[in-house]
Amino acid sequence: MRYLGQPEVDIRRPTLVRSCMDCACTNGILDFLSEMGFRLEFEYIAKGYMFRKGRMKITVSKLFKIVPGKQQDMANEAISQSYIVELSVVAPTGQENVGEEMRVFAEQLKPLVQLEKIDYKRLGNLP
Repeated sequence: MRYLGQPEVDIRRPTLVRSCMDCACTNGILDFLSEMGFRLEFEYIAKGYMFRKGRMKITVSKLFKIVPGKQQDMANEAISQSYIVELSVVAPTGQENVGEEMRVFAEQLKPLVQLEKIDYKRLGNLP
């Protein structure tokens, strides 16, 4: 299970920074989360590619919603026609040069990919 903390948005930083916590869990994690009041909206599959460059991880993927009750080969419904391109680095707190590394790499992907910070507060208002 992975917990991602609240984004620390800083206009002076070229990237979005947030805390991340990974932990191993048992098969009963879904029951545990339900007991805590979480509600399962849907399951999804991310199909794509993962690349590494030094400590950077780049994923290029498409998200597919699993639709229960359909044949397995027809059960996946694309959430969007777009690909998600994510560039991430796990680094200790206080390493400011990581953001600059990421910005330089993102510049190399232009004009094919426009990597930018996402305003998660704005996305939260979407249906």
